[in-house]
Amino acid sequence: MSIVSIEVVLQCPTPPAWLAAVPSHLQTLLIDHANCERKAALTALGLIHRYPRQRDLVQPMSRLAREELRHFEQVLNLMAERGFDYQPLNASRYAKALLEAVRRDEPARLLDALLVGALIEARSCERFQLLACHPGLDAQLVGFYARLEESERRHFLNYLALAEQMAGASNVKVRLAQLAKIEAQLICDPDDEFRFHSGPPTLAG
Repeated sequence: MSIVSIEVVLQCPTPPAWLAAVPSHLQTLLIDHANCERKAALTALGLIHRYPRQRDLVQPMSRLAREELRHFEQVLNLMAERGFDYQPLNASRYAKALLEAVRRDEPARLLDALLVGALIEARSCERFQLLACHPGLDAQLVGFYARLEESERRHFLNYLALAEQMAGASNVKVRLAQLAKIEAQLICDPDDEFRFHSGPPTLAG
């Protein structure tokens, strides 16, 4: 695999203003984190449904879906311990905007889907790493995010490996840079709502 560093793929770091808002938005963070884990499992299952004959894709996506659902359950447990209800929450613009950039014709569609998956996992990994060092979080959450950072890094690398196996490293590099530019804009632009993958919030509290 030619790309092994998340820092090389992501074109901007998480803005400090997003990190500063975490303690005052902890319930929202956990609810949206749970949603992200559930959606990640659904994404993997969706790829299995759309490409059932691609064994090299189906098996790793099945494993990923199971792991994401375990993470979903773990976040729900953390919320319950804190008295937070799992309730409806509007999705951020992040995943929707990235999915809108996916091309519709095959095989470009599959390639883009894999690269969007890689970018989302890469950003999650970067944010877990930051949360694992956050002075405003308790020891339980810090330890939890430190463990998840390892999983997300593996997921990111798995998505990239599948993409390179399909299209070759040089093609992946070009298209990934294009999608990463969109991802960086979404992360750096201010957001009206705080979410796990949002940009810096425009409102405090």
